[in-house]
Amino acid sequence: MKIREYLEVLERKNLSPFACLVTHSKGRLKNERKCDVRTDFQRDRDRIIYSKSFRRLKHKTQVFISPEGDHYRTRLTHTLEVSQIARTIARSLRLNEDLTEAIALGHDLGHTPFGHAGERVLDKLCSFGFKHNEQSVRVVDVLEKDCEGLNLTFEVRDGIRCHTGKDMPRTLEGQIVRIADKVAYINHDIEDAMRGGVISQDDLPRECLKVLGNTHSERINNMIINIIENSSGKNHIRMSKEFHEATNELRNFMFENVYIGSVAKKEEAKAELMIGELFLYFLKNPRKLPEAFQKMIDTDGVEQAVLDYVAGMTDRFAVKQFQSIYVPVSWLD
Repeated sequence: MKIREYLEVLERKNLSPFACLVTHSKGRLKNERKCDVRTDFQRDRDRIIYSKSFRRLKHKTQVFISPEGDHYRTRLTHTLEVSQIARTIARSLRLNEDLTEAIALGHDLGHTPFGHAGERVLDKLCSFGFKHNEQSVRVVDVLEKDCEGLNLTFEVRDGIRCHTGKDMPRTLEGQIVRIADKVAYINHDIEDAMRGGVISQDDLPRECLKVLGNTHSERINNMIINIIENSSGKNHIRMSKEFHEATNELRNFMFENVYIGSVAKKEEAKAELMIGELFLYFLKNPRKLPEAFQKMIDTDGVEQAVLDYVAGMTDRFAVKQFQSIYVPVSWLD
C-alpha cells in the first residue's frame, strides 16, 4: 500500500462524519497522476506554498502602508495566522486539516498591493469589477506557473473563492477558514493599531472585552474555544450568539477607528492614486506590459491582462513602476 493510500485510510477511520475526505473530492480541473506519498489536499497546500504569488504576500500591505517597524503584519503573516487558527479548529473538530490549511494559505493570493485600498480603486476602474477572492481563484487557476495554473482541487478553490462575500463554502473546512480570517484580522489589527499609537487598550469597547477577553491571546483563545464548542458534532461552523455579536461590535469599532479615516490610513489616498494611474497607463499602453501579460491579451482581453498585472504587484514594485513612468530621472553629465 502506498503512503498516500494509507493516509486516505486514516482519514476515513479518524475524521468526523462531517469532514471532507480527500477520497470524496470532486477532483481537479485537469486529471493527473496521483502522488505516491501525499494526498491531493496535501499537494494543493504544497503547490500554494511554492508559488510566486505566495512569496509576494510578504511585500503586500495588511493595514499599515509601508510601516517602518519590523513587527507590523503583512499579507503573508496574516495568512500564516489565519492558517494557524484554522488548523487548530479543524483538528479539534476532527475535520480535514490538510484541506483547511490549503484553503487558508491560498485565500489571499489575489490580493492587491496596498491592501483594500488597491482593491477599491481597481474595483472602481475596471469595467467588470474586482474582488480579491475571485482574483485569488484566477491566480491559482490561470496565472501561476507561467499561466499553466496550479490545477488545485475543487474544494480548495471553492474555499478560497468563498472565504469572503455572500456565498458560503461548500465544506466545513472552508467555513473554518472564513471565520478564522475574521478572528485573525480583527485581533492582529488591534495589536498593530496599538503598536502604531492609533488606539489604546482603553479605547476598546469594554462590553466586548468582557465577553471576548482583555488581551490579544485571551481573545483568540476564547474565540477559538467558542467556535469549537458551538460547532462540535454539527454541520456548521459558528460562534455562540453572544460571541458573534461581540465580535461584530469589535469589528465595527475597528472600521470606525482604524480602517476608515484614521492616521493609519493617511497614506491610502496616495496608494489609490498610484494604483489607479498604473492601471490606466497600461490600459492605454498595453504593449508596455511584460511579454507574459501581452500574450494574454488575445485570449482574455486588454483590461483583464492589465488587471492581472497590476493586482499581482507588491507594494514596493508598484511604487517603482509608478516612479519609472511618472517621476523624471535626473540628467547626468
